[in-house]
Amino acid sequence: MTLTTRVLIGLMAGLAAGAAVASLLPAYAPQIIAVAEPAGGVWLDALRMTIIPLVFALLVTGVAQAADTARAGGDAAKTLGLFAVLLVLSAAFAAVATPALLAVWPAPAEAAQALRASAHAAQGEIPPTPAIEEMIKSFIPTNPVKVAADGAMAPLVVFALVFGLAATRISAEKRASLFGFFDAVKDAMMTLVHWVLWAAPFGVFALALVTGARTGLGAVGILGHYVIIVSIMCLSMAVIATILAVVFGKVPLMAFVRAMIPVEAVAISTQSSLASMPAMLDTAQKLGVPEKVRGMVLPMAVALFRMTSPAGNMAVVIYVAHIYGVHLTPLVLMVGVLVAATVSLAAVGIASAVTFFTTLGPISMAMGVPMELLPLLLAVETLPDISRTIGNVTADVAVTTIAAEWSLEEDAEDLAQAQAQAQAR
Repeated sequence: MTLTTRVLIGLMAGLAAGAAVASLLPAYAPQIIAVAEPAGGVWLDALRMTIIPLVFALLVTGVAQAADTARAGGDAAKTLGLFAVLLVLSAAFAAVATPALLAVWPAPAEAAQALRASAHAAQGEIPPTPAIEEMIKSFIPTNPVKVAADGAMAPLVVFALVFGLAATRISAEKRASLFGFFDAVKDAMMTLVHWVLWAAPFGVFALALVTGARTGLGAVGILGHYVIIVSIMCLSMAVIATILAVVFGKVPLMAFVRAMIPVEAVAISTQSSLASMPAMLDTAQKLGVPEKVRGMVLPMAVALFRMTSPAGNMAVVIYVAHIYGVHLTPLVLMVGVLVAATVSLAAVGIASAVTFFTTLGPISMAMGVPMELLPLLLAVETLPDISRTIGNVTADVAVTTIAAEWSLEEDAEDLAQAQAQAQAR
C-alpha cells in the first residue's frame, strides 16, 4: 500500500472518528481533542524541522547541476533560460488566477470557518507589508544563520542560490568536496523526512480527528473544492504549454493534441514524468523533432523542469490563505512567485509526498501563511497530482518543440553563412 493511500485512509478515518465523537460522545470530545491535537502537532513540528536544511542543501546541489548543464553548450544554456522564464510565468499565472477564481467561487463559508477554527495555529494575519525598499533589502541576509533560525525563507533562498553559484567558481577539488557534503546532507535529511512520513497516517489521523470533531463531515466538501481549484491551475499549465508549442514551436494545434494523447494516458496511469519519458520521446519524433534535440532537451526537462510545480504550489498556499481569511498583498504575492519558481528546482526527482512539504513549506513561510492545514491537504494530493503530471509532460514536449524550432533556425543561418562564404570565394 502506497504512502498516499495510507495517508488518505488516515484522513478519512480521522474525519469519521472525529464526527462520530462530536455526535455520539459530545461530553468526551474536549478530552479527546486535548490528546489528539498535541499528538498531531508533534508530528507536524517533526516535519517542519527538516524543511530549512533540506531546501538549502537541495538548492545548492541544484545550482551545481544547472551550472554543469549550462557549461555543456549554448543550446543547453538557452533551454535552461527557457525553463526559468516558464517557471516564473507559471507562478505568476497562479498568483493572479487563483485569487480571481476564489473570488468568483469561494470556499463554502461555514466549512471554511469551521476548518479554520479546527487548526491549532493562531489565526494571525500576515505581517504588515514593508515598503518596497525594505522588501528589497530584506532579500540580502546580513546574518544567514539568524535568517535560517527565524525561518525567513525568501532571503535564505537567495543566499542558497548565491552560495551555490559562488561554489561553482572554486577549484574542482574543493568544489567536489563541498557539493559532496551538501549532497550527503540532502541524503541524510531525505532519510529523516522518510522517517517522519512513515508516521504520516498517524499524524494525519490525529489532525483529522480534531478537524472532524470540530467541523463534522463538512470538511470533505471543502477538500473537494480545494482539489478542483488546484487541478484547474495545473491543467491551465497544459493549456499554456500547448499554446507555446503552437506559437513558438510551429506545431499545428490538432497535431500536437493528437500526439499528446498517448503521453497523457501514461501520465495519468503512472503520475510520473519519468515513466512517461519513453512516450514523450516517441511523440517528439512524430512531431518532427530532430534526434539531437529530443535526446538533449527531454532528459533535461524531466530532470530540471516541472512547469506545474510553481502554479500548483502557489494555488495551494493561496487557498490556505483564503481559508484563514488573510490578505495577500501584491508584494507578498511577488515574493511567493520568486520563491515558488526557485524552490521548484529543488523538488525535481523527489517523491511527491516529500515535495509537497519541501516546496510548500518555504512558500508558506515566505508569504506568512499558516502550515497547519498542509497535512490534511497532502491526504488528497493524489487527485491534483494527476493534473500536475499532465501539465508537466505537456510542457516537456512543448519546450522540446520550441528547442527544435531554434535548432532549425540556427541550421538555416549556418547554411546561409556557408553559402555566402562559398560565393565569396
